[in-house]
Amino acid sequence: SELIRGFLFSGMPCPSSCPPGLLALMAPGLALMATFSLSSQAGDRRALPVEKPPSVKGRTLILLDVNTKSPVRIISENFLSLQLDPSIIHDGWLDFLSSRRLVTLARGLAPAFLRFAGKRTDFLQFHNVKNPAKSRGGPGPDYYLKNYEDDIVRSDIALDKQKGCKIAQHPDIMLELQREKAAQMHLVLLKEQFSNTYSNLTLTARSLDKLYNFADCSGLHLIFALNALRRNPNNSWNSSNALSLLKYSASKKYNISWELGNEPNNYRTLIGRSVNGSQLGKDYIQLRSLLQLIRTYSRANLYGPNIGRPRKNVIALLEGFMKVAGSTVDAVTWQHYYIDGRVAKVTDFLKTRLLDTLSDQIRKIQKVVNTYTPGKKIWLEGVGATSAGGMNNLSDSYAAGFLWLNTLGLLASQGIDVVVRHSFLDHGHNHLVDQNFNPLPDYWLSLLYKRLIGPKVLAIHVAGLQRKPRPGRVIRDKLRIYAHCTSYHNHNYVRGSITLYIINLHRSRKKIKLAGTLRDKIVHQYLLQPYGKDGLHSKSVQLNGQPLAMVDDGTLPELKPRPLRAGRTLVIPPLTMSFYVVKNVNALACRYR
Repeated sequence: SELIRGFLFSGMPCPSSCPPGLLALMAPGLALMATFSLSSQAGDRRALPVEKPPSVKGRTLILLDVNTKSPVRIISENFLSLQLDPSIIHDGWLDFLSSRRLVTLARGLAPAFLRFAGKRTDFLQFHNVKNPAKSRGGPGPDYYLKNYEDDIVRSDIALDKQKGCKIAQHPDIMLELQREKAAQMHLVLLKEQFSNTYSNLTLTARSLDKLYNFADCSGLHLIFALNALRRNPNNSWNSSNALSLLKYSASKKYNISWELGNEPNNYRTLIGRSVNGSQLGKDYIQLRSLLQLIRTYSRANLYGPNIGRPRKNVIALLEGFMKVAGSTVDAVTWQHYYIDGRVAKVTDFLKTRLLDTLSDQIRKIQKVVNTYTPGKKIWLEGVGATSAGGMNNLSDSYAAGFLWLNTLGLLASQGIDVVVRHSFLDHGHNHLVDQNFNPLPDYWLSLLYKRLIGPKVLAIHVAGLQRKPRPGRVIRDKLRIYAHCTSYHNHNYVRGSITLYIINLHRSRKKIKLAGTLRDKIVHQYLLQPYGKDGLHSKSVQLNGQPLAMVDDGTLPELKPRPLRAGRTLVIPPLTMSFYVVKNVNALACRYR
């Protein structure tokens, strides 16, 4: 009877070959995932036995259907967005944001927000000067001062002569000198991070121009986080420096949204003085009033308070903030890092318990927000696989993609409107692009997501075998399936198509049979696997067996699907991530924007 219930959604009768012990699993949720006990031996490609009892090992056939009538969530077109940390001022990478290669990579992920914020937000001072050579002392050896700094000035002069989008082609020797400088500064930045003591940082008008030029050329909308730790004696926010920045950016007619501060729950450890939620709310109201006085920003969006992990004291801060300024912000923001980058192992990224830690945080944030401002949009800003800058060959490897893709699926299914990835380019190892301007595995995963996934989230229904947990043990889900309408921006697919994305954390392949409305439809497969001998540690990936790499500095590769014949069973390899576009479903939920 339970099996019959599992097929009610699709209208399919129970097949005559159903094993007598088969349990039907029907999910009203958005992304129902299942773990199965009938594992298979690697390389076994024999047909699935049809009459084996559950105690006999064999292949598990999963039946999958999607509710195509209406979406259960609609998220922002900018759902997957990006972050740049102010540390790029310290290590010099901000001067290279005009690189054609970086702009091409960022443009591939548009439309999106670009959040300029991080640990050093509250130590950032704006200084309205134009000549970078006079305002910067240089990092060290004479050849840096003579060659490197002069090259930067010459590059700036050349950029100033360009109209519209300003793009630079930096010589290889210039990039090599920058990498040497960044390597020196990386040690300084890590020392600051581990000691939790940060030096002041100056953002010049020239630097702001470069930052905005990068966002504008890439099709990204800039969100700038202002320094909240400039305080008056009564602990209210001192807005004088922020006003100088606002006036300059308004004079340039820069289209920017705003925030105030970063992780205010940590202020006591940073400066020995805390800012409670009520005071922070008053500071946001003050910033809103300031924006309304400047014509360019009278209707600018304001986001906050960007709290950290919602523990008890952080929830109290959020409650105080929402009471005072809940109606002042356009979205409520918080951030999350899964594990400490200093102790991470590759097996950590395969733990379902770790993947599920985000769900509890979402519920806590939603409870507070819905208490004070029901329906207010919620964003997850500053999300990354690991904290403390990440770990080389781990947080920048293929394995980290399991966390990233599951984060995207889980947040969308729970109605979180935007997720901001830390970081696009960074001094650590949580970034999407490395310091050679080469895209890392999470970049390619993000690019596929942008190309294939639309903002409408669909409910899925799964029927298959699920083992019963032993007393005291929770069965976690190693096969995770999410469904959306296919992106309207992808002209290779007609409206009404559906995209599935699947994470298989099992060490054996899994078979999925599309049922109901998805049955007998042509499917395009996008299977992302590690490339090279490093396996899960690999920093390169292959799509349907072909390695992914940029064609040249101005061209991303074509993402070619593998067509599967209508009605074919989907075979999901072990420890992989994949996307499947089900063509011509004519889903009612997906026909119109």
